[in-house]
Amino acid sequence: MTACNPPLGGKEAAQGQSQPVKRGPASTVDIIIEFGEGIVLVERKFPPHGWALPGGFVDYGEALEDAARREAREETGLDVELVRQMHTYSDPGRDPRQHTISTVFVAKGKGALLGADDALRAAVFRREGLPSPIVFDHTDILKDYFNGRY
Repeated sequence: MTACNPPLGGKEAAQGQSQPVKRGPASTVDIIIEFGEGIVLVERKFPPHGWALPGGFVDYGEALEDAARREAREETGLDVELVRQMHTYSDPGRDPRQHTISTVFVAKGKGALLGADDALRAAVFRREGLPSPIVFDHTDILKDYFNGRY
């Protein structure tokens, strides 16, 4: 099977026709990690440069929860306990690289904080002392979190 010929389904399969390839948004996760006296943000190694919530793309065949735990560990060195799924953000302009849909989790972190993988560094911030710039739509996500919107 190739990307040009996805599996057949329904009427198309019965008629021996292939389905057209549909382009859709990429699935991502972001994690608000509560750690110490604040939340963890990472300084990005790759564009767009700035500070962001730990997170990334969901691998094919991977559950959102597993992706959140993996991304948190890869970018911060922390093991996380997922507390809840906060909200899914889907504005097509939320990521300048491509259309993504991000499911945001709130988690509690354990271990030694260490920026790694796509992160130059990881640090803990309080609401009153957030760094700048914060990239993607993460300022809006953090505002929703701090204001208890979801």
